[in-house]
Formats: sequence, C-alpha cells, structure tokens
Amino acid sequence: MVTLLLAIYVILILMHTFVMGRDLVAHKNDLGHGNWAVSGGIGFITDFLDTLGIGSFAPTAMLLDFTKQLGHDRLLPGTLNVAHAIPVLVEAFIFTTVVKVSPVTLFSLIIAATVGSFIGSKFVTKLPEKKVQFWMGVALIVTAVLMALRQLGMLDMLGAGNTATALTGIKLVIGVVINFILGALMTIGVGLYAPCMAMVYMLGLSPLVAFPVMMGSCAGLMPVASVNFVKEGDYARKVSLAITIGGIIGVIIAAKFVTGLNLDILTWIIIAVIVYTGFTYITKSRKPVAAVN
Repeated sequence: MVTLLLAIYVILILMHTFVMGRDLVAHKNDLGHGNWAVSGGIGFITDFLDTLGIGSFAPTAMLLDFTKQLGHDRLLPGTLNVAHAIPVLVEAFIFTTVVKVSPVTLFSLIIAATVGSFIGSKFVTKLPEKKVQFWMGVALIVTAVLMALRQLGMLDMLGAGNTATALTGIKLVIGVVINFILGALMTIGVGLYAPCMAMVYMLGLSPLVAFPVMMGSCAGLMPVASVNFVKEGDYARKVSLAITIGGIIGVIIAAKFVTGLNLDILTWIIIAVIVYTGFTYITKSRKPVAAVN
C-alpha cells in the first residue's frame, strides 16, 4: 500500500510538472507580474510553515498582498493551488517514507479524506460556513487544552505518551469517520491539518503519524484542482514557479527539522498550532460575509 501511495505521489508530481511546465513554456515571453526573489522567499517561508503543520495558504495570501506580487487579486486562488501543489506532494512523499506508520491506517485515513472532500463539494458546502468555523475553532481549543493537560500529567485517564503507529478495531473506524468529515469540511474552508493533528493525538497515535496522514490527505487534491487553473490561465505564472522552487527547498529543510525533534517538543508545537488555528477559525466566523458582486 505504501509503495502504491508513493507511486501515486510521483505520478501526480510528474502530471503537475507537465501541465504547469507546458503552460510556462507556451508563455515564456510573458510570465506576468512578480519578483523572482521575493516570491521564492515567500514559497520558502510558507512551505516551511506548512511542513510544521501551520498551513501555507493563509500565510501566502498575506505575504503576496503585503509585497504586492500579484497583478490581479482574482489570480490568488489559482496561484495558491498551482504554486503549492508540488511542495505539498514532496511533503507527503518525505513523511510517508521516513515516518513509521501502518500502511492500512495511512491508506484508510487518506482515502476517507479524499472521498469526504468529493462528497463535501456536493453537500457540505450548503452548511452555514460561519457556524462551522466557530464550533470547529472552539473544539480545537478545547482539544489543545486537553492535550496540554495530558502532557503535564494532569489527565491520567487519557493514558501515557503516544507511541502507537497503527489504529485497529473501533479506533480505526473512528479515525476513518472523522477524517471523512474533515475532508468534507475542507470544501467550506476548514483546513484539515490542525483537526487531523488533534484526531491522531487523541486516538493514541504518535504525533509524527499526523504528518503523512494530513499531507497525504491534501496532496491528491491540489494537483487535480490546479489543472483547470492552468488551463484557464487563472494563476500568476512567474510567482507560482518561484513559490514552487522556494517551497520545495523549505519543505526539505523543515522535514529534517520536524523528524529530528523530540516527541515531547513536537507535541507542544502541535498544541500551539492547534490553538492558533482554533482562534483563527473563531476570528473568521466573526467577520461579516464579503459582498459578492
């Protein structure tokens, strides 16, 4: 199963490289707005953060706006997907090869999230986005508090430190159901990384296991979504290429950092990421819906 998954990642990397590369060659004399060094730096920073589990889309959007790299705001969605597709696939490939995790557990959770995102695009998008964001934010903060208390030894009922690399029986069923739901919620803007980290931890798995699960869950979605953006030219070509190159470097460096961390330190980093994401969701839920022209 792991070999099959790695083969799929390689195929997706090659597919995305071909689709994006063909478009860049066709427009080599007009790659558009942006600065190579600035955009490359943005890719390095944001995909480094993505490898830590913080996510890349929000920081990239903020930095692109701050540095005025995009000529038109309408290019932002396509740029985010096209630029970060290969770095996320590299993340998934690295963590799948270096982190010990049951192939059945990994494959089951990734398939669940993928199916969830497909179904979510048809049904979950009808849910009230603001309410979902608010309650997801609250749930993440509560979970982070429980994780912190457990780390401090104040919740013996939750057991000792996490070392498991596989889910079996009812825990596997719970993991599949939750990751299916998280995949579905991605379609209304609820990121999968932090909730997936929380789920993996609370089910007793090693904190490192979250990385191949959450990155594999997202890696298959972005290259496919990017095809239409590239086909329609709805992305910033120069910016996307620079972010991709900088992002790959950021991923490789960050992956060595993460996999070399003591698990206690890594758990506290994960707790901080979950708290940050929780408050981000609550803040989003409080903002008025932008008027659509």
